[in-house]
Amino acid sequence: MSPCATFIMKDMPETQYMSQEKLNELNEELSHRKTTVRKEIGEALEYAKQLGDLSENFEYHDAKDRQADNEKRIAELQAIVLNAQVITKQKGGSSIEIGTTFRAEKDGKEFTFTLVGSNEANPVEGKISNESPIGKAFLGASIDERVIVDTPSGAVQYIVTAIE
Repeated sequence: MSPCATFIMKDMPETQYMSQEKLNELNEELSHRKTTVRKEIGEALEYAKQLGDLSENFEYHDAKDRQADNEKRIAELQAIVLNAQVITKQKGGSSIEIGTTFRAEKDGKEFTFTLVGSNEANPVEGKISNESPIGKAFLGASIDERVIVDTPSGAVQYIVTAIE
């Protein structure tokens, strides 16, 4: 295993929760990087070598940098896919779990959230990570339960109004 892969897996949570769609997307990116991108970079390196003196060859150094970035991303993707646990969308239920869509009220305003793995988090779409402070606070909560989220600007209180 490369040092890069060891570093990434060491710093990455053991289980990576995600939907099947997200896992498919990551596998497609991994395949693309291992085949197409590696080939393109290899061709760029060969071309740059033909230009002569490598010490001052911008094309060569640029291709080497792109190669390093690509290999780093391949190692990241392999670690994520290796630790992936596919979650299914939870319907109903008595408490909030990963994959659950729910509604919560704060200061008279209602919000709809879906609790997802960190790879799929998108707060603008209401997809909150199970690893974020708000996600951790909602995990396990049930209808009518008050949930307090510690934020940099102070504690924020939500009331779970529905689990869909």
